[in-house]
Amino acid sequence: MPAAPFESRTPQHLHRIVIVGGGAGGLELATRLGDSLGRKGLAHVTLIEKARSHFWKPHLHEIAAGSMDLHVHATDYLAQSHWHGFRYRVGEMVGLDRAQRLVHVAPVVDEEGVSVTPAYTRGYDTLVIAVGSGTNDFGTPGVAEHAIALETPTQAQRFHRRLVNACLRAHMQREPLSPRQLQVAIIGAGATGVELAAELHKATRTLVSYNLERIDPERDIRLNLIEAGPRILPALPARVAGAATQLLQGLGVQVRTDARVTAVTAEGVVLASGETLPAELVVWAAGVKAPDFLKDLAGLETNRLNQLVVTPTLQTSRDERIFAIGDCAAAPWLGREAGVLVPPRAQAAHQQASHLVGQIQRQLRGQPLKPWKYRDFGSLVSLGEYSTVGNLMGALVGGNLWVEGLFARTVYLSLYKMHQVALHGWWKTALGSASRLLTRSTEPRVKLH
Repeated sequence: MPAAPFESRTPQHLHRIVIVGGGAGGLELATRLGDSLGRKGLAHVTLIEKARSHFWKPHLHEIAAGSMDLHVHATDYLAQSHWHGFRYRVGEMVGLDRAQRLVHVAPVVDEEGVSVTPAYTRGYDTLVIAVGSGTNDFGTPGVAEHAIALETPTQAQRFHRRLVNACLRAHMQREPLSPRQLQVAIIGAGATGVELAAELHKATRTLVSYNLERIDPERDIRLNLIEAGPRILPALPARVAGAATQLLQGLGVQVRTDARVTAVTAEGVVLASGETLPAELVVWAAGVKAPDFLKDLAGLETNRLNQLVVTPTLQTSRDERIFAIGDCAAAPWLGREAGVLVPPRAQAAHQQASHLVGQIQRQLRGQPLKPWKYRDFGSLVSLGEYSTVGNLMGALVGGNLWVEGLFARTVYLSLYKMHQVALHGWWKTALGSASRLLTRSTEPRVKLH
């Protein structure tokens, strides 16, 4: 593939660090390496990402519900790269030449089919793959055609538009609602599914309060949360799951466990029991896997979820020049029994990015790399404005501390603030937060379009 024109302008004497994927871990790493190495002329740092802006993935359910404005909270990659000493190049990685140390990037076309950038290659001395994960539909018929995943801001916005349109349509029609109208099925009761259910309960009631008086949310809107396992939030402690279940049921959310979905149709969701749940809107939030292209990527070792197998230093098992972090990395959980992997969480990607900043600097100095050890600080699940539940772990709280309510909500929000600080610094984060508090009272509490 031909090299892009900007390739020739890369300083040949500088170590070339290429990061593929601008999610939480990838963008934090690019920002901090740009600040510490790129600005000082100690290395050339490039971030390759197909999207134009970054949004923190754990908040996608709020975009879907309309309770958060994407344009207020998104970070523009081009501006971020200008401010922090790295290069942003748009595109999607489609191949890798390990012998020549080249990343192959697909051409970019806009929504009208017009070419934006041609296919190009990018040379590297150190490569970090941080392409995240996507939804695993387990081959369930109809998911691709009739369900929406919440992997990207575009998908979350698409769901929100459908939700608003469904309410407008129901309000204006003269005939009675059909059995599937204003019925929402959320498949998968992990953190995303549970948080979306709670957020939608509040958002739909706020939405219809804006003069859509012909809709009675208690009568007309039904939220079904469907989980194949015996309880919701299977990855979290049973006490957290129990508290979340009790709160959701108190809101009127229909929580269905031991309910495996066998198909999604235009009319709703088919369960293994043979029952069909009518639904106008279906969200698939069950299961994750790394992108398919990784399983055949230049002979690098992967597992059954397409994750790149990495050593304790986060280097891929078959190439020490290539690192992997975030959801696409199968990282061993040091201190646990053999074979246990670090869970795909935002806090893990944040820790890996922070660790790798120092390790790449050690690599440039010719020093040996240190292993990364995951520190589990617990898990928190936001139930919108109703509550937050979870557990905190570590020496700070003396083991495992159950938390809920306002304190848990404060800790939950602080995780996002830590991400913002990593990208923008303390002052910009504080000023941005203050300005949003001042303008919030003049805006609708839910996005109406």
